[in-house]
Amino acid sequence: MFDPMLVGHRAVRERLLDRVRSESLGGSLLLLGPDGVGKRRVAMELAQRELCFRRTACGQCQGCLMFKGTLPVELPNLLRIAPEGKAGLIRIGAIRGDDLVEGGVIQWAHRAPPPGCHRWILVEDAHRLNGASANMLLKTLEEPPAGTHFLLVTHRPEAMLQTIRSRCERIAFQPLSAEETWAVAKREGWEENSREPWTALAAGTLRYLDPEAFQRASDQVDAWVALAGGGSFNDACAPLLPAKEADASQGEQVGQALDILLLVLADVARCREGKALRLTPWAAGIARLAGSALALDKPQARLFEALRNLIRNPSPDALLREISLSLR
Repeated sequence: MFDPMLVGHRAVRERLLDRVRSESLGGSLLLLGPDGVGKRRVAMELAQRELCFRRTACGQCQGCLMFKGTLPVELPNLLRIAPEGKAGLIRIGAIRGDDLVEGGVIQWAHRAPPPGCHRWILVEDAHRLNGASANMLLKTLEEPPAGTHFLLVTHRPEAMLQTIRSRCERIAFQPLSAEETWAVAKREGWEENSREPWTALAAGTLRYLDPEAFQRASDQVDAWVALAGGGSFNDACAPLLPAKEADASQGEQVGQALDILLLVLADVARCREGKALRLTPWAAGIARLAGSALALDKPQARLFEALRNLIRNPSPDALLREISLSLR
């Protein structure tokens, strides 16, 4: 009853399936956990199982193949809402008008589902809902039509409106094991000699399956170690600044760079406590920082504040420069 290509989260997936079968699944769910652990894919599996010819999410039949590759905005029982543009926001036009689907999202939610199906509305990166679009959804999230389920996926719940969070049941996802993530990486062509640095950076996620993304994250570790050691921002900042040609929005790219700094600072704390490091390929640089006068409380507090307010930070350069100064 599960997609064989989807790794991990078996207990969560079994609970969701049981609740669908017993008609006890809530109408508004908030799927939260680290970026790249498979929350979106688990959400899609709920809809995939209904269109699977075997009703098992087999991954092989024509029904399942609709969920592979580039997923369309609308399938018979699934509607996707995702951030758009360089700002990476979900704007009110996607909810209210015909920008996304004829009649708008709320009208789509009230249509009768196909026979034997529910209506699933997947909101990807739900923390990217702007104020107007979030408020437009509030009433429907509070009382979804029978047979309709909103699946809000996010790795930054702290950046969402409290009024949205309070209307949703939380489904928490934990990081995958190193064995699970590496099994997927091997399937994607990664060689064994890359295992240690790749699993160290992945930290239980699948964020760095793309070699360019992995190299960028690796360069960001080097940049933060240099900055925390007193290096010049102008000399070290290149890997941290958003790439104009990237598909991800500037805010998401900055968020990823800040996540890397959190890993570095956490390892500095581990080193000082005599615990095993996660970023073992960078152990020498982290040990130097652990032996320095680097304070951790101030930069960590500023990091968490910045991550909560990424949408409202218009200048990546200024924000990253400020964060680097907090390391001094």
